[in-house]
Amino acid sequence: MLWGRNFDYNRLAQGTRVTYMPKGSGFCTCCGQDGAPLEAARCESLYSCAGAGLLLPDTAPALYEGMNSCGLMGGQLYYREFAHFDRHPIPGRLPVQPAFLVTYLLAMCATVEEASRVIREQIWLAGLPLLGAVPPVHWMFTDAGGESIVVEAGPDGVHLYRRALGILTNSPSYPWQRLNLLNYSHLRDADYGDLVIGEEHIPQCFSGTGALGLPGDWSSPSRFVRLAFLRQHCPKGRTEAEAVSRLFRILQGVAFPLGAVRVAHPGTVTSRDGEPSPFDYTVYSCVMSAQSLRYYWMTYQNTAVRYVDIHQLEIPGQGTGNLHGCRQFPFSFVPEFVEESASHLP
Repeated sequence: MLWGRNFDYNRLAQGTRVTYMPKGSGFCTCCGQDGAPLEAARCESLYSCAGAGLLLPDTAPALYEGMNSCGLMGGQLYYREFAHFDRHPIPGRLPVQPAFLVTYLLAMCATVEEASRVIREQIWLAGLPLLGAVPPVHWMFTDAGGESIVVEAGPDGVHLYRRALGILTNSPSYPWQRLNLLNYSHLRDADYGDLVIGEEHIPQCFSGTGALGLPGDWSSPSRFVRLAFLRQHCPKGRTEAEAVSRLFRILQGVAFPLGAVRVAHPGTVTSRDGEPSPFDYTVYSCVMSAQSLRYYWMTYQNTAVRYVDIHQLEIPGQGTGNLHGCRQFPFSFVPEFVEESASHLP
C-alpha cells in the first residue's frame, strides 16, 4: 500500500526538510494571536512519524505530508478559494491549526477510521494564522488496510469523504472532481481499431488511441483525470522497489515542468519563504510505503531517489538534530549524474 504526492508550488519554505518525530514527543497544535503556543493544545505523540515539513519552535513539526509507524499516510494540498476554517472555538475540542493537522493525525491515529472519528468528534480546525497566514488546504489520508479519506473544510462545515478513490489534486472540491470523471468514461488502455467511413477504410497507424481526449494540461481537474487513468491502468509492482518506481512515474505524468505554469496567484508570502519563483513547478515528489515504513523522495533538480526508514529512525542516534526529539534530513537540489566506467563495458 503506497501513498505519493507532488509538491507543486513556486517556493519551499526555508528550513523544510524530511523530518522524523519519535513516539512520546511533546508537541503543540495551535498558537494564539501573539504566536505563543496554547497550553490547552499540548499533546504527546502516540506513534512515531516522518514526512516533509518545518520544525517550528515550541509547537510541532508542521508536516506537509507523512506517514506513521502504523502505516497511516496522508498530506495536505492547496485548496484555493474553497477552504474555510472557523475562527470561533468549539467547546470541549482540541484546537488544531490547519498546518498541524497532518502532524496531529499521524501522531495520534493508527487508521482512517480513528482519524475520521477524531476529526468529527475531538478537534476544532482553528482558522487562526500561523506565520501570518491560514493556509487554504484540504487533505487525503490512506491507511495500511487500503482505505482512503478526503477531508475538506468549507463555509458549511468540515466534510469527510470515506472510501475515496485515493486521488486528490487541488480546487474545486473532491465531489466535483469525482463526478467530472464521467466526462472521460470512454478512456481506455486499449487502442481503437481501424476507422471506417462509408466505403473508406483507414488503417490505424499509431498507438495510444484509447486515451484520445485525456487532458494534458496542468489544471487540477485535468491532473485529477490523468491520475485516475494512470492509477487504474498501471500494473502493480511485484516488489516494493518496482511499485515505488512505477508510482514515481505516475507522479511524473502530472508534474509541473518549470516554465510551463506562470504564477498568477502567489498567495501569502510568510517570513519563512525565500524568493518565490515566477513559476509553479514540482519542487519535490515523494512516495511512502505502509508495509516497509519507508519515505522516499526526489527533487526537481535531483531525481536520485532517497529514503528514510521509520524502523531505523526509531533506533537512537540515527539522523541529525534533536529539536522536540526530532531528527531531520535535507533535500538535495544539486543534480547528480553517474558516470559509467569503460571497464564495465563488455
